[in-house]
Amino acid sequence: MRKLLLAALGGTALGLVVTTQVAGPLVAQEAERNASVYEQLDLFGDIFERIRAEYVEEVEEGELIEAAINGMLTSLDPHSSYLSPEDAADMRTQTRGEFGGLGIEVTQEEGIVKVVSPMDGTPADAAGILAGDYITAVDGESVLGLTLDEAVDLMRGPVGSEIIVTVVRDGEDEPFDVSIIRDTIKLNAVRARTEGQTIVMRVTTFNDQTFPDLKSGLKEEIEKAGGLDNVNGVVLDLRNNPGGLLNQAIYVSDAFLEAGEIVSTRGRDVVQSERNNATPGDLIDGKPMVVLVNGGSASASEIVAGALQDHRRAIVVGTQSFGKGSVQTVMPLRGDGAMRLTTARYYTPSGRSIQALGISPDIIVEQPRPKPVDETEEETTPRALRSEADLRGSLDNDSLSEDEIQQLEEDRERAEKAAELREQDYQLAYAIDILKGLQALGPRALPDPEKRAEAEETAQ
Repeated sequence: MRKLLLAALGGTALGLVVTTQVAGPLVAQEAERNASVYEQLDLFGDIFERIRAEYVEEVEEGELIEAAINGMLTSLDPHSSYLSPEDAADMRTQTRGEFGGLGIEVTQEEGIVKVVSPMDGTPADAAGILAGDYITAVDGESVLGLTLDEAVDLMRGPVGSEIIVTVVRDGEDEPFDVSIIRDTIKLNAVRARTEGQTIVMRVTTFNDQTFPDLKSGLKEEIEKAGGLDNVNGVVLDLRNNPGGLLNQAIYVSDAFLEAGEIVSTRGRDVVQSERNNATPGDLIDGKPMVVLVNGGSASASEIVAGALQDHRRAIVVGTQSFGKGSVQTVMPLRGDGAMRLTTARYYTPSGRSIQALGISPDIIVEQPRPKPVDETEEETTPRALRSEADLRGSLDNDSLSEDEIQQLEEDRERAEKAAELREQDYQLAYAIDILKGLQALGPRALPDPEKRAEAEETAQ
């Protein structure tokens, strides 16, 4: 203890000596920097007064200042911005899970409005808007050169009113118009269903209801199946999920992890860094998992996918995610407005940042684009090939009982349903097939040697 104290005193003394030697230049540099800042602020004031006095039309001072503030924030990155009192109120409503609009999450890329993802069951989704689309005009008015908030304002309007957005899509030769009817967006954060023996949890957003909805939906599906023993695994579908609240992403990850880091956030200062760890308890007791992601999976979705991937808790399937690895803090301001400011980057348990890179799936599976319906083209159904049973006078199968034949027919029916699902949603069908394969392998498919040994012992 005495050595530590002496070392501290020695360091302090040395610090005093060094300070004495360099204090002059440091103080001069700080004074020069402050003078430069005050000169810039004076310049801002001069320009503001010139605009007020000499602009061709009379301007609203409050709007001018708000525009200046927003310009300062948006120059930092695409996710920092000023929120007017109205926008701040809208954002608080969104996190509660209900708001008015198109149901579309957008960002800005080199001055162009880009769709991160359409939200399930919303007007934008029904109109066929896809993740990765670019919106160049709203009701014939170009959005090029506008800030993201200004473009979003153009897309807002009364519920039931029509909006025409001009879309540029990769693979399409020309821009095209899409008509959308604005509606009140009520987001069901999680929708649960069972396909065969697989529980599918479709998570559309991360708002205040996400984890409670996931927990209750999962419990309900397990009860319908007659218990976890009748479930072969869970598909966590995060496709086109634009993200949301960080704490909800942590809760969802923790729901399937027993221990270990979920995510760390690192700000400019060390004191701003945080680590979030999992707590004991897995809602599905180690059952296999597949996580589905695509280019519309962003932010909180990537936190969940990255955590489960790094801990080898789930197989990630789909296509490269969006790559938003920054954290925004919403700071209330005077007058009921707010400032959304990027304050940290987040990192997955292995220490990787996904900023501008995204989550790389373990298995890349593209989703075929829907083919346009050609009304002039006649539907052609391939003729079924004849089998031995179709031949006249063929022998009956006498090796199976009626119960066994019924079981075969039920298996065939399930296989046909799986084939139909491949036509409707190829990525989801692929994920379910993975879980079927793991079930067929039994305990050998478990990645953890201890759990594998435990399962083999139980099976014996």
